[in-house]
Formats: sequence, C-alpha cells, structure tokens
Amino acid sequence: MKIFKILQVSIRALTRNKMRSFLTILGIIIGVAAVIAMVSVGEGAKKGIQERFASMGTNLLFVYPGSRNVRGVHTGFGGFNTLKPEDAKAIEEYCDAVQATSPSISTRAQVVYANKNWNTQIQGTGEKFPEIRNWKVVEGTYFDETHVAAAAKVCVLGSQVKQNLFEDEEAVGKTIRIKKIPFKVIGVLESKGEQGGFFNRDDMIAVPYTTVMKRLMGVDYIGSIDVSAVSADRTAEAQKQIEELLRERHRIAPGAEDDFQVRNIADVAQSAAESTQIMTILLGSIASISLIVGGIGIMNIMLVSVTERIREIGVRLAVGARERDILLQFLIEAVVLSVGGGIIGIIVGVGASKLMKYISVFQGITTVVTPGSILLAFLFSASVGIFFGYYPARKASRLDPIEALRYE
Repeated sequence: MKIFKILQVSIRALTRNKMRSFLTILGIIIGVAAVIAMVSVGEGAKKGIQERFASMGTNLLFVYPGSRNVRGVHTGFGGFNTLKPEDAKAIEEYCDAVQATSPSISTRAQVVYANKNWNTQIQGTGEKFPEIRNWKVVEGTYFDETHVAAAAKVCVLGSQVKQNLFEDEEAVGKTIRIKKIPFKVIGVLESKGEQGGFFNRDDMIAVPYTTVMKRLMGVDYIGSIDVSAVSADRTAEAQKQIEELLRERHRIAPGAEDDFQVRNIADVAQSAAESTQIMTILLGSIASISLIVGGIGIMNIMLVSVTERIREIGVRLAVGARERDILLQFLIEAVVLSVGGGIIGIIVGVGASKLMKYISVFQGITTVVTPGSILLAFLFSASVGIFFGYYPARKASRLDPIEALRYE
C-alpha cells in the first residue's frame, strides 16, 4: 500500500508543473515513436523481400555466364557468352535433381501497336518459363514447344505493357511490332509488381528464346538458364549436379576457373533478409539516440526538481521518512515521466507507421509493426527513466535534514 501512496505523491508533484512535465517527456515520445516507425520500415522491407522471393519459388536456380581469363585479362561476370540452348537441355536431361529448365535471353526494343508505342524489355524464354517462375497467364495461353522450335513470331505481354498499349482493349489475337517485325499476342501474364524497387517485372514481353536469338538479335548463345529443382530440399544437390555437368560440357580442366555461375535463389533470399535485418538494427539504433537525449532531459529536470524541493525533502526526513523513501519517490517520478512518454510514443509510432503509406514521399514503402518492436521500445523507455532518474533520486535521499530545513 505504501508504494501506491508514494506513486500518488509523485504524480501530484509532477502535475504541479504540467507544461514542464510534458516538455520533459516529449523527448521520450519522439524517441519511442521514432524507434517503432524505423523498425517497422525495416521489418516491412524484410517482409517485402521475402514475399518477392516466395512468389518466384523456393526451388529456383539461375545459371549465368561467368568470366574467362584471356591472356591474363579477366572478362568479368557475364563478360563471356558461354551458355548455349543445348546446355539447358542437357541440364534437364542428365540432372535428376532438376525438374525443368528455361533458356533465357533478353534485349530492349520499341514496341508499336496502332498509334501507340512503348520501349520495354523483350524476354526470350522457353515454354516452361511460367511453371519455373510461378507466373500465371491470366488471358490467352503461353507459347508451347512447337512455337519455340519454329522460332515463331508470337508473344505474351506483361500486364504493364498490355495496359500501356491496349488499355481496356482486348490484347489477345492482336498484332504488335517489335523492331518492325509483326508478332501475334497470344496471352497476358498476371501482375507481379516491382522487383525490389529497381524495375517493374510487368514491364516486359515474353517471346520464344529462339525468336530473340534468330530474329531480333542474330546470336547463337543465351543469356542465362532458369532452373527449377525437384524440391526446395534438393536445390543444393541440383546446383552441384549442374556445376559438374557444365564443367564437363565446357571442357574445363580440374582446378581451372568456371566460365559460368550457378546461383541458388534460397541463398540470395537469405542474404537479402540478413541485409534488411542489419538495416533494421541500424535504423532502430539511430532512432534510439533520441531516447537517450530524452533521458538526459529527464535527469536535468529531476535535478532542478530536487533543488526546488530541498525544504520539502528536509521536512519529510525530519518527520521520519527514510532515505529509501525519498529515493523511491524521486525514482518513481522519473519512471512515470519515461513510461508515460513511452505509452504516448507507442501510440504515435504505430499511428505514424500506418500513415506512411498515405504520404506521397513514402509511397511504395511497406511498414510492419511487430509486438517485439513495441515491447522493446517500451522497456527501453522505462530503463531510460530508471537509469537517468537514479542519480537525482540518490542525491535527494542523501540530503542532510538540518541543512535541507535551513535551505532558502
């Protein structure tokens, strides 16, 4: 019961100077709100990356051309065109941990329909591309094996290209021109959205990779190979099998540098998640600095309060109050300031996180407020009150009652 009495006395003392108390906790409010808002931005980025990789599939691998040492000069990553369509067929045929492959080659071109035109990415793929990338066709169909074998002039539009060229008009069955070559639209892909904020995955047109090689670029190589493993558990096994097969096919001597690279999407996703976790910690740490500044403000005001109430402290000590009672009273006042500011800061921080998506400068940023971030901010604010309030409270409790009563 005694603790509640001390709490009442502490609250009464704080409410004597309402404006000063509010300005004191303002630093804590800003600090807690900033921590919650910044951590929510980091968590939102982490969730967004996880969703993007999940939409691509957890058993996905990519084979890219690597570098080659030509007379002591390294060409660099992708600087040597070493991949052929036959490599993709061999991987699917001889690697039992691989379910499907899709050769890939891309270029950019101006696309024209009627009086409209649009510059976009032309993505040459195999017929199994939608299966490997987990990408559905919402209108029409995707091209098949016969289209690929014949290097047919057919295409499937990304949703952004469809909107820009056709708007609300039906696209399937229409003819567009890519580099002045007529292509028949046979399908439209579902919308996938932006890829990590760098480019829009819907801003592309899929055509048979053989068509890109022969009709649009005039080359005999491919840019990469999309590979789908049998299951997520066998992606590492599939990667090893692909590396062994390609070293054999490319006649790479033991110990020599590979002229290709195999990337596991699971490893890339994990690296991206770790990067966003570091960013979240960094943002939270920067925001927590304002909490420390708020704590210093609490210490400053509590020292002023002790100086103003020296006679009051002397009277309490003279009538029988113990040192720990005075210590507890001023410590509770500091904690009330910090906890009160923490509660208000939580409300402000959660509200700010929710409002970010409605502010133009934060458009595209996803925020996720977690219970962990709220609990962390609240406990940190309470700890700040205890830490910075202890010294003024201890100073008050150590006052000499006689000197305190004589203080003017």
